[in-house]
Amino acid sequence: MPYFETSDGLTLYFTDTGGSGLPLLCLAGLTRDSRDFRYFSPHAGRYRMITLDARGRGRSDHAADFMTYNVLRESQDAVELLDHLGLAQAAVLGTSRGGLVAMTLAATAHERLLAVVLNDIGPEIPVDGIGRIMDYVGFRPAAKTHAQAAAALEAVMAPAFPDVPQARWREEVEAFYDAGPNGLQLRYDPRLRDALLAQAEAGPAPDLWPLFLALEGLPCGVIRGAHSDILSHATYLEMQRRLPDLQAVELANRGHVPFLDEPEALALIHSVLEQAQ
Repeated sequence: MPYFETSDGLTLYFTDTGGSGLPLLCLAGLTRDSRDFRYFSPHAGRYRMITLDARGRGRSDHAADFMTYNVLRESQDAVELLDHLGLAQAAVLGTSRGGLVAMTLAATAHERLLAVVLNDIGPEIPVDGIGRIMDYVGFRPAAKTHAQAAAALEAVMAPAFPDVPQARWREEVEAFYDAGPNGLQLRYDPRLRDALLAQAEAGPAPDLWPLFLALEGLPCGVIRGAHSDILSHATYLEMQRRLPDLQAVELANRGHVPFLDEPEALALIHSVLEQAQ
């Protein structure tokens, strides 16, 4: 399996399809990992698709210091992966937390980016959405089996994803929870919750609009689930107003986050990345 070592000594897992296509670094959501892009992967044959399990997630090492679970350090890890692969530049497809990392890269390592696509994330995150995330981060699910967890997930997600079959929710829980004799286990370091709480206690959240505006000059796009509680419709519109060249699509029957195999999502991704070639 491909791994590399970060400058602070962690071993992180990545995948790399190789080839001569446009390098596309895919960065996953907060508690998730490379599997976040399993529905997009069959449509990515024209790219050199690279995924990264962020520190503390998936098959990557857990950090001794949970405070290194922060967007700035994770953006540094992304740059160090590009260095490890000998890539001067890459496009980035960032889902949720991965999109925050992408915006941070635009501000701190702009020259390393060819293009950016944000999946259901922007520079403002509603309090209700943050609250929903904090309700589950760091806690094992109450369900004891994948079947029970899939049924519970479908019940919660159905209002925002009304046309998604139960089989996909089963795939979701199998991808992100390990089954064991004592129930389902997290595939990430539960101390991620401690990091989020400590960062919140440190003071008001920083203004993320400067990070978003750092995308100026790059081919970029944003995908929003029409029922999202993380990227509001108002913020989605304001992003377009502030960056007039931003390509944008809003997906019906999707909340947080779209799966990235929706035809409209794929069309936007391909359109943005074509500008970078």
